[in-house]
Amino acid sequence: MEKNLIDIIAQSGIVGAGGAGFPTHVKVNAKAEYVILNGAECEPLLRVDQQLMAVETKKILEGLKLIKETVGADKVVIALKDHYTAAINSFNGLIGEYEGFSLHLLENFYPAGDEQVTVYEVTGRIVPEGGIPLNVGVIVSNVETVLNIYNAYYEDQPVTDSYVTFAGEVKNHVTMKLPLGMTVGEALELAGGVTVDGPYVVINGGPMMGKHVPLDSKITKTTKGLIVLPESHPLIQDVKMDISKMLHIAKAACCHCSLCTEVCPRNLIGHRIAPHKTIRFASYGHLCDGSDTPMIAFLCSECRLCQYACVMNLQPWKVNHELKGIMAKQGIRNSLNNAPESAHPMREYKKYPIKKLIANLGLSKYNVAAPLTELPKEIDHVSIPCGQHIGAPAVPCVNVGDTVAKGDVIAKPAEGKLGACIHASISGTIKEIADGCIAIEK
Repeated sequence: MEKNLIDIIAQSGIVGAGGAGFPTHVKVNAKAEYVILNGAECEPLLRVDQQLMAVETKKILEGLKLIKETVGADKVVIALKDHYTAAINSFNGLIGEYEGFSLHLLENFYPAGDEQVTVYEVTGRIVPEGGIPLNVGVIVSNVETVLNIYNAYYEDQPVTDSYVTFAGEVKNHVTMKLPLGMTVGEALELAGGVTVDGPYVVINGGPMMGKHVPLDSKITKTTKGLIVLPESHPLIQDVKMDISKMLHIAKAACCHCSLCTEVCPRNLIGHRIAPHKTIRFASYGHLCDGSDTPMIAFLCSECRLCQYACVMNLQPWKVNHELKGIMAKQGIRNSLNNAPESAHPMREYKKYPIKKLIANLGLSKYNVAAPLTELPKEIDHVSIPCGQHIGAPAVPCVNVGDTVAKGDVIAKPAEGKLGACIHASISGTIKEIADGCIAIEK
């Protein structure tokens, strides 16, 4: 009996490992001309994707081949940065065996891994405002997602772990494969513990778009980095600044130079997002442009680059975030869907270098290697969240006292809802089902 890739992906609980966790079985249930592997590793300090591409090259190529055949694509493009030498060499040694496959080398700029930016870089096509890559015949997939597809199809392995880079104020800068459901605090101990004296903050994800999380939060399918910084670090203080305080500062400090818009990656591919207009709300209470609407805030990806182009360190992205929340509460949805015909004519000269960004963020001393490392000890307890993906949380299908093996299904998507299966990340006994989590102990 022929295997059905879409069913296998759904049963294996595979979601986008590098973003918000969109269920992959829905994404690949489509037809596309291009499949793009997003190997840019968008955020500074993270190392997962570049290392997996170098080490698991054959599996990733085979996973891409499966997607290509399923969606009927003509071309598979591996988009990765031109300084990922080990990964490039590994791919060059094997890619000739795969028809329609090619490499696309990206410059080291931020945010090269934004999927809409990646689509433009590779194909020259512009995803419409508020749209997705499929609108222009493209499916984009994260490196670990493709590796998970290979493991599910060929090795019957569902998603039970996530690769995570440890960076910042930790003893050991490493990348490890962690079982889902262990706490952030426990994970940091595996990296030798925190080295900073005094209060600190942990960022789940990258320094630009990651979330500040407590030590008891859980490792999930989308966790790609844990970055520890002193609470006094400017990056932490910037994110914590209250919107009202920022608007008060902007009212006095914004010189309306539009540098924020000059570097906005979505603006540079032709979208109407204009951070300098939304920051005008601080001074004038409106956009001062009758041809635009506050709805342009919906087009903001909140990459935060606008802040680091601003000579006054203002935060247009935070205004966009606030506006999106206000409009959502009023039931207002994005209706901007222009399909730009061309990108900004000077776009090539406005790409923001990663090294410059890292320096601006005050993170240069943390920009070091984080090699793949085995877990230093066996994990004997986890508490696995049922909501690790876009859509409704999965519904537990086990009971307290049940014995489960690693890889067993412990929660399934709610009937008729978008979701993904959840699997046991260790073998043991179900100890508790509470607060949206399923606890397992060896």
